Amino acid sequence: MQDDSIILEIEELTKTFYALVAVDKVSFQVRRGQILGIIGPNGSGKTTLFNCITGVYKPDAGRIIYEGENLAGLSVYNIAKRGIRRTFQTIRLFKDMSVAENIYSGYYTHAKQNTFHALTHLGRYKQDEYEVWAKVKEAAEFFEISKYLRHKAMDLPYGVQRKVEVARAFISEPKIIILDEPAAGMNDTEKAGLTSMISKISARGVTVLMIEHDMNVLMNLSERVIVLNNGGLVTCGLPQEVQSNPEVIKAYMGADEGEF
Repeated sequence: MQDDSIILEIEELTKTFYALVAVDKVSFQVRRGQILGIIGPNGSGKTTLFNCITGVYKPDAGRIIYEGENLAGLSVYNIAKRGIRRTFQTIRLFKDMSVAENIYSGYYTHAKQNTFHALTHLGRYKQDEYEVWAKVKEAAEFFEISKYLRHKAMDLPYGVQRKVEVARAFISEPKIIILDEPAAGMNDTEKAGLTSMISKISARGVTVLMIEHDMNVLMNLSERVIVLNNGGLVTCGLPQEVQSNPEVIKAYMGADEGEF
């Protein structure tokens, strides 16, 4: 019998690039509403793992079980449509578009319009447009960026751009949001805002998977942490357990225990 508290299960996931094994038989489970942190040195397979989960890469072996369905091999669109959305290490906004338009674009997997509706602008089109723009406004209020809705994305501070990117992922009401180094390039004030934002997302019942090199951000937010090295899983546990694990300290930091 399937455990309904488990929303995502990775089973023996493997991805290779020629002779390089980027992800090596990795297995772990994610519970609904959990914030799961993923750490490891550069080149350990973290982003490749996310790319497999979200359909950017097709895994060579293993399964990605999401709500009872194996997602391995599905397209990015079909995985997003099922409720898994993500952000990237480098912010990917439409820089010449407004904040409102950027957030709106995140609803593409749920749009009810077809080509005929778009060309004729009949009642169904107008109703759908009204509903989506209402969701844009709601997402902007949730992430406290309403005052920027008419601003071009390129004109915003870095921390606000990151909020816009997450709001774009959030508008479609996903069940899982995957964040790839969300605090990269942020100052301390922006990191505090990011921590608050992720906590609010989790409080809404959304499951969060997060890669982050800032240990203060990751350890303070994560309920569990998994550690990768050379494509393989080193350990999975509570933040305090992971921080004191000698294998983790050696693999991740290349340092003595007292230096972590």
